[in-house]
Amino acid sequence: MSRAAAPIRTAIAEAVRQAASASGLGEYTSEDVLCALEVPREEKHGDLSCHIALRASKERKCAPRPLADKLSAAVAPMIAAGGALYGRVARTSVEGAGFLNFYYSEAEIVSVLAQVRAAGDAYGRPSLQSRRVLLEYVSANPTGPLTVAHGRQAALGDSLARILRHCGHRVTTEYYNNDEGVQITTLGHSLQYRLRQITGPAPEEPMPENYYQGEYLIDIARQLSQERPKATFEECRVYARDLIMTGIRKDLADFDVTFDSYYSQEELGRSGRVERTLEELRKRGVVYESEGATWLRSTDYGDDKDRVLIKSDGNYTYLTPDIAYHHHKFERGFEEIVNILGPDHHGYIARLKASQAALGHDATRIRVLIAQLVTLYEGDRQVRMSTRAGEFVTLRQVMDEVGRDAGRFFFLMRKFDAHLDFDLQLAKSQSMDNPVFYIQYAHARIESVTANYAERTGRRAPSGPVDASLLKHPLELRLLRVIGQFEDALAGAERTLEPYRLVPYLTELAQAFHRSYAENRVVTDDAALTEARMELCLCTQAVLRLGLGLLGLSAPSKM
Repeated sequence: MSRAAAPIRTAIAEAVRQAASASGLGEYTSEDVLCALEVPREEKHGDLSCHIALRASKERKCAPRPLADKLSAAVAPMIAAGGALYGRVARTSVEGAGFLNFYYSEAEIVSVLAQVRAAGDAYGRPSLQSRRVLLEYVSANPTGPLTVAHGRQAALGDSLARILRHCGHRVTTEYYNNDEGVQITTLGHSLQYRLRQITGPAPEEPMPENYYQGEYLIDIARQLSQERPKATFEECRVYARDLIMTGIRKDLADFDVTFDSYYSQEELGRSGRVERTLEELRKRGVVYESEGATWLRSTDYGDDKDRVLIKSDGNYTYLTPDIAYHHHKFERGFEEIVNILGPDHHGYIARLKASQAALGHDATRIRVLIAQLVTLYEGDRQVRMSTRAGEFVTLRQVMDEVGRDAGRFFFLMRKFDAHLDFDLQLAKSQSMDNPVFYIQYAHARIESVTANYAERTGRRAPSGPVDASLLKHPLELRLLRVIGQFEDALAGAERTLEPYRLVPYLTELAQAFHRSYAENRVVTDDAALTEARMELCLCTQAVLRLGLGLLGLSAPSKM
């Protein structure tokens, strides 16, 4: 079998596509079929499963099992001698409602070592058409430090950017800086109030409830009092906004999150884009006047009600500059726009898409991910989300407590649309119960094995091709299978925009390695077997390092 052969997942997808056409199931693209392939939950159901028959049955309104049988019959010649899958797929079976399962040959299973070596850092990259993607995330108002909820969005967005880039997409990451508006005005008044408390005369009236109450503003006021004790409101507004934004950027950098662009709302306002966008909406006839306000006919584009653009007092609503901002995203030529927002933005999705459809854009190119909230625990005790001393509220406090790697990993341990319970005590522990420690320890353990091998042979890796067929132990074959599943995990993460997909994969890979290592000594008196097992270790380490890197985590050599 040639090592230049297409990856098995791609080869099976092409075989299924041809079989579906030949058997009358329908005409599908390669991408259609690739999306219908997944690793079965149970190994007894094969190495790869295809549910295209279930999709065809919905289109034809018939039972899927007979369609899967027809598909299996059409695939059979491709597995036989001379077929495209000969020597790579041992057999197929139809299971359940209509899943066509593929079982790899042993030669295909062990060939993964050569594939990892040949591909290097590109291993697992699925065959996809490259897209130009704008990924906006975090975008927290500069009115206070980043919270743990922002930390989850940061981990999700940065990991997603890494995954999409690895898959060949051209990704630009952006932070929308809400550096003007009502909230920033309130911030300025809040700081001025605190400054007067410090420098005098102290305000007679109590601090208004809508002002920002956090202790961080007292610290900022003390700092400002040393520089400009009689600062005006405008000076307070700009000073607080910019200082907080500087802190946000530092927290993100320490969390290993950087952005290609910081997009200023204030600069957007100065640019005239908001006015030009409103004029464009008027030309399209989707704006009307009522009750002294200016409205967008957003119900014509799927929204549940029309939205106000300009209030009766002449001020823009918060939606209006956002419409101009997203209009500019399309104008910059991005083919896909991804926004990561907090759970209080569910109702925002329809109006955002409606506004862009009203401007003539394809709203299906906008994908909005809602990252649910985080609850912090110390073991069984829930940590109150308040600002009292000694309790964790900010991303900085979580980083200081558990470290960057554990923080990022734990933020990604659940799907983004599921509520996350973050156990600080577990994240701090240096034990195999800690999932990130468990994965990183597998990488470090292989480094120790490599040192032992180098001491014996004078080399850190086999000097030439190894005989992978010597890897016969069931736990070795299991480990090889899991290595080969990396492309499926990565393709799923790319398709769903869900970095979480790599978390259970890396956990399973680490588990498969630890179990195989416990049963199979690597450096032995059998030179050929030692070389094969060492190659298995090094390929495992390479995939662990690649997967950890895509999640923004380090791959330590020692633990």
